[in-house]
Amino acid sequence: MKIAFVGKGGSGKTTLSSLFIRHLAASRVPVIAVDADINQHLGAALGLDDAAAAALPAMGAHLPLIKEYLRGANPRISSAETMIKTTPPGDGSQLLHVGGGNPVYDACARTIPLDGASVRLMATGPFTESDLGVACYHSKVGAVELCLNHLVDGREEYVVVDMTAGSDSFASGMFTRFDMTFLVAEPTRKGIAVYRQYKEYARDFDVSLKVVGNKVQGPDDLAFLRAEVGDDLLVTVGHSDWVRAMEKGRPAPFAQLEEANRRALDILHATADSAYGDRDWERYTRQMVHFHLKNAESWGNAKTGADLAAQVDPAFVLSEGAATPQPA
Repeated sequence: MKIAFVGKGGSGKTTLSSLFIRHLAASRVPVIAVDADINQHLGAALGLDDAAAAALPAMGAHLPLIKEYLRGANPRISSAETMIKTTPPGDGSQLLHVGGGNPVYDACARTIPLDGASVRLMATGPFTESDLGVACYHSKVGAVELCLNHLVDGREEYVVVDMTAGSDSFASGMFTRFDMTFLVAEPTRKGIAVYRQYKEYARDFDVSLKVVGNKVQGPDDLAFLRAEVGDDLLVTVGHSDWVRAMEKGRPAPFAQLEEANRRALDILHATADSAYGDRDWERYTRQMVHFHLKNAESWGNAKTGADLAAQVDPAFVLSEGAATPQPA
C-alpha cells in the first residue's frame, strides 16, 4: 500500500508519518519509508542522529543507476538518458517490490532499527548550495516518482512517503501515486487552506484523501475542523509527551506512546488497509500515462531529443501480477 502524508509546512506531517511508520514496524509489516520533502527531517524523526541522517544517500544522486535498472530490457526506451520522472513501465521493465533486494535499494536505502523491528529508509536528498540558481527542487523528487511508477506492492506491504509541503506535489503527477493520502491539518485558517487546495486539485483524479487533525487542544479546535472539512476528518491528535521527548533526542520505547495517540494510529492503519479494496490498477496505469504524455509534450521531448510518447506500452498494466524479467 502506498501512503502519502501531506500538509502545510509545520503542520506536523513528518512527525505523524514517522509515528505511522513506527506503528507499522511494530505491527511487523514490511515498510519502505521515503523522505520526499526537500527539508529532510524524516530520518531524525525516526531516531537517526544528525550525522547518520546527513549520511543517508540521496536518490537524486543515483538517478542514472535508478533509470538504468528500471529500464531493464524495455525495447520502447532507447536509453536511460531518455527516461524522465514520469516514464511508465512496459514489457521488459524492471519492477520494484517492497521486499527483497535490488541495485536501487542497495544504493539508496538504509535499514533503520525501530524497537526490535526495522524499516528501509530512502531520501530524495536535500537542496544543496550547488543547486541554487540552476536547479528546480522538483527534479530532486523525480527519482521518487519514477520509483513509484515501477513499484508493485500488495496488502500489508507499505511504502510511506513524507511529501513536500503544501500543494507542491501537484507540480507533477506524483499526487496520484497513492492508495491513501493523509492530509495533516492544524485547526487554523492556514491549515484548512492547504486542505481546500488539495481537495480541489485531487477531485478529478479520484485521490483518496483523509484529514488528520494535529495539535488539537480541545473541543473548540475539534469543532472548527469538523465544520471546515466535514466527513474528510478521520481522526485528531493532540499533545504528546512521547513526541516531545523524541524531538529532544530522548525517545522512550514506542510502546509507551500515549494510548489516545496509539488509537489514532490504529485508525490510520485500518483506513489505509481498507483502501486495498478500491485499488484499480488500470486507472493507476492510465493516470501514469496521462502525466507522462503531458510532461513529454511540455518539456520532456525537447530536453531528451526523443519522442517520449513512444515509451508508452499500450498493452501493459502495472499490477500485483506484473513480473520483473529474470536475468538470463
